[in-house]
Amino acid sequence: MKTVVCFSGGMDSTVLLYHLIAGGHSVKAISVDYGQRHRKELESAKSISQSLKIDHRILDLAGVGTLLKGSALTDRSVTVPRAEYDEQSLKVTVVPNRNMIFLSIAASWALSSGWDSIAIASHGGDRALYPDCRSEFLDAMRKALNLSDWNNLELLSPFTGLSKAEICKLGSELGVPFEKTWSCYEGGPAHCGSCGTCRERRSAFKECGLLDPAPYHKM
Repeated sequence: MKTVVCFSGGMDSTVLLYHLIAGGHSVKAISVDYGQRHRKELESAKSISQSLKIDHRILDLAGVGTLLKGSALTDRSVTVPRAEYDEQSLKVTVVPNRNMIFLSIAASWALSSGWDSIAIASHGGDRALYPDCRSEFLDAMRKALNLSDWNNLELLSPFTGLSKAEICKLGSELGVPFEKTWSCYEGGPAHCGSCGTCRERRSAFKECGLLDPAPYHKM
């Protein structure tokens, strides 16, 4: 199968990339500069793609970020919450309609290339957090994608039933270079360790008994 992967450079999408390659897929990776707070994930995506010697594109949609007010990931007037995920901290880290944007771009590249599938790393834990990671959303996208062109296109989301810890364990088994991935909402030289996604990442490694090799600020 020939698959275009939505690739942020974070932990989950990197494991997805390695998982698909191990499963025999031909892969290309697409990352999007949507005016996010920093470029650390994009730099990670570029580095990982180069090490795998796969076709990787970073699409410049930075102007979209000027439209996405109210999210700590795109609006610098909003402070990144330094806490466990709860309803309030979650809402300020949601980028409206982000996965639909990513999937639409990946689908356009796949269809124009004559490829047969696209993939996203949404996982079980995401479903409770982000509206555009829910199974209902992904199922609706599957229907929409196959109405958007004469050719059928499969949307793969193999991690939908997995927890973050299970993805971490799978990545370890696949030899994923976790030290090259970036998860933190901040863009400093090391992960802050205190934002929601840093806490989620550290908890996943702890749960599956692994040491996270990513750099962190001293806590």
